[in-house]
Amino acid sequence: MTDFDGFFKSAFTVDNVIFGFDEGDLKALLIKRGEDPHQGMWALPGYFVDPQEDLDSAAVRVLEQLTGIKDVFLEQVHTFGAVDRHPFGRVITVAYCSLIKISDYTVQASSIAQKAKWHSVSRLKKLAFDHSEILESCLNRLKRLVRTRPVGFELLPPKFTLTELQHLYEAILETPLDKRNFRKKILSMNLLIDLDETQEGVAHRPARLYEFDQSKYEEFLADGFSFELKESKRKEKGNGEALSKGQLVKNTDKL
Repeated sequence: MTDFDGFFKSAFTVDNVIFGFDEGDLKALLIKRGEDPHQGMWALPGYFVDPQEDLDSAAVRVLEQLTGIKDVFLEQVHTFGAVDRHPFGRVITVAYCSLIKISDYTVQASSIAQKAKWHSVSRLKKLAFDHSEILESCLNRLKRLVRTRPVGFELLPPKFTLTELQHLYEAILETPLDKRNFRKKILSMNLLIDLDETQEGVAHRPARLYEFDQSKYEEFLADGFSFELKESKRKEKGNGEALSKGQLVKNTDKL
């Protein structure tokens, strides 16, 4: 008879990659670990799955326990199973991801989380375990989605300017986009409703305000769409040669 004992000595964890958008910056929610291993290091909100618990329930529970955040859409993204990824033994983790509007949630650290805080994705340092790799994997997936589906619209306020929308895509794609091309493509999709209003209380010239057409948005989610966005041409310091990374193809969703 085959001995199966060796197959039942692995543990499972869930790790949540929560992205938010704030003041033109894409951010990720991290916790400062209050227990070993990697005590005192910043990490993704994650922990062990209880023996009688399913993965989706564990992801929801762990996120709320460590950060106080609940009632968010969590999508399973990828499984990470390197043999040596955890110093305590064989631990397989399932990564979940979500996009949320930072202003809609109050973060409160508890359990093993000494702190819970939003961090700029572009300035992140090394995280505990292989969490840098997990976050990078989810970010790359977000970049792919933003080129093929309407992603991230829920990160903006109900009324927004075209500049704010462009800043969102530039933060996700980590590259500047050509302003005229971006606006032309966005407006040609008929995905926005012109509110015939402008910003109030701003020091600069007030910009027009828009909102998303929810019915069109649902159609795009169901059918998909594609369009090209030209990146801005930039001059390298000390070199007059114009640089362009090429064409981007885009689309969006709820991660």
